[in-house]
Amino acid sequence: MSDIHPTGGAVANPGTFANPVIPGFHSDPSICRVGDDYYLVCSSFEYFPGVPVFHSRDLVHWTQIGNALDRPSQLPLPTDTPSSAGIYAPTLRHHDGRFWLIVTLVCEGGGNLLFTTTDPAGPWSDPVRLPGVPGIDPDLAWDEDGTCWCTVAGVAQVRIDPHTGESFGPPHRLWSGTPGAKAPEAPHLYRIGDHWYLLIAEGGTERGHGVSVARGSTPTGPFEPCPANPILTHRGSEHPIQNTGHADLVQAPDGSWWMVLLGVRPGGGTPGWHVLGRETFLAPVTWVDGWPVVGDLEPDMPAPAWPLRPGPVEPHRDDFDLSALQPCWVSLRDRSARHCTTKERAGWLTLHARGSSLDEPDVVFVGRRQQHLSCRARTLIDPAEGRGGLAVRLDEDHHYEIEAGSGEVRVLARIGPLRTVVASRTVPAGPLVLGIEVTPTQTLRDARSGPDTLSLGFEEPDGTFTVLGTLDGRYLSTEVAGGFTGRVIGMYASGGAVHFDWFDYEGLDD
Repeated sequence: MSDIHPTGGAVANPGTFANPVIPGFHSDPSICRVGDDYYLVCSSFEYFPGVPVFHSRDLVHWTQIGNALDRPSQLPLPTDTPSSAGIYAPTLRHHDGRFWLIVTLVCEGGGNLLFTTTDPAGPWSDPVRLPGVPGIDPDLAWDEDGTCWCTVAGVAQVRIDPHTGESFGPPHRLWSGTPGAKAPEAPHLYRIGDHWYLLIAEGGTERGHGVSVARGSTPTGPFEPCPANPILTHRGSEHPIQNTGHADLVQAPDGSWWMVLLGVRPGGGTPGWHVLGRETFLAPVTWVDGWPVVGDLEPDMPAPAWPLRPGPVEPHRDDFDLSALQPCWVSLRDRSARHCTTKERAGWLTLHARGSSLDEPDVVFVGRRQQHLSCRARTLIDPAEGRGGLAVRLDEDHHYEIEAGSGEVRVLARIGPLRTVVASRTVPAGPLVLGIEVTPTQTLRDARSGPDTLSLGFEEPDGTFTVLGTLDGRYLSTEVAGGFTGRVIGMYASGGAVHFDWFDYEGLDD
C-alpha cells in the first residue's frame, strides 16, 4: 500500500508543483527542519493511531514515516469520544537534540500532552501531562536562556518545564488578534532576527479563516500587530482554495522562507461542499520591512529553487502480507488485535465485529484518507463467517457502504438520522470484489449541484462491474455533517469475522 499520495506535490508542469502538497484530511500542519530534512505532523481527531508524521527533502514530496501516537498508553480514546474530538492541532519542534510534540486530547480525561523522541519515525515517549496549560492548539518555543513557553488559543501563554509538565504562574494574555475577527487560535511563536513573531489563525476555520501576525521584543510581548493583517486569507473570494489558515513557518537551507497551512477545495454549486477535509498546502514567504509577506497560493505553484526530490512510486494496492498495517491505515478510537489482525489468515486482513453497523462509535473499521477528488477503491472480501464491506465514512451519522454477507450484497446510506438500504442483490456464495468510485461534478445542473457522486457496486463472476447505487456526495461533506475531519475509505465488519484479501486505492485526478 502506498504511504505516499500519488498526486499531492507532484510535478504539474515543468517548474511547478501541485497544491495541496499533502492532500486529503491532513489538517493543522506543523513543521520543523533538521539539516536538509523536513518533518510535518497533522491532527488526527478520533482516529487511531494518531498524529501522522511525514518526511520530505524538498517541501513538495512527502512520505508518511509513521504515527506519533501508536499505543493506547499514548492515546487513550474512550469509545464514546465524539467524532471530531480526540487529537487537535499538534505542534512539532526540534530543540536540544530532540523532537518535541505537543497536542490537545479532547475527550474525558484529556488535556494538553507533550511527547518526545530522537527519531520522528518513532517510537515516541508516553505523554507528559500539562495540567497548568488550558485550552487547545498548544505551541512550544524556547528563548535564549532555555526557558520554554507554551502558547495556546486565545491567545495566552504560560512558562512550563517540558520535562515534568510543571507550569509556573497562571497563563497571561498575549494578543487578541485583529479587532472583529473571531477565534484567535493556532498560535506559533518564533525568534526571527531581532523580533519575536506571533503567528495566529483567526476568523474561524470555515470560510472566514485567515492568518495574522504580530511581533515584539520578548517572547512575552507586548506584541505589535502587522499593519497588513491578515497576511493571508481567501475569504470573500472565488478562489478554488478556501478556509486558508492555521499556518506554520519554516526556513529552508538556502535562507528562503515557506509556510504550510490548511485549506479546503469546495466543489459543486452553492454553497460549495468540501469532502476531503482540510488539506495541507505550501506557500512561499518573503520579508518586507520586517514583516512576512505570503506569496500567491494556487493549485499549480512555481517550484522551489532547489531540485525536487520525489520519493519512490509505491503500489496503490495492499495485499496485507505484513504482520502490521502500513502507517496510512487508521481505525476508530483504538485498534485491538482481537478485532483487527493480519495474522489470523496469512495474507488477509481479518476484522471481528463488535457492533452491528457503521452507525456505532465502536464499529471495527480500518480505512485510509481519501486523497483525490476522483478515485476508485476496491477490495476482495470473504464474508463467509460474517458481514461487512467497503465504506466511505465522514462520521457515525454520515457514511455510504457496499456490504456483503448471507449471500447478498447491498448498498447502505446513513445521512443524519436517516438510514436506508438503497439497493440489494443476491450473489453466489464465496469471496467477491466490492468497489466504490468517486466522480467529481464536471457540469453544474443547477446551483444546488453536489460536489461529486459515489458509485457503489460489486464485480460479477464474469469480471464485469455492476453498480448497485449512485449517491450524491454532498451528504458526506463538512458543510452538511459539520466537524473537522474528511472522508476516510476503508473496510469494516458489522457481524462475525470478515476477511479481506487485498485493498486497492487508485487516484484518478488529472
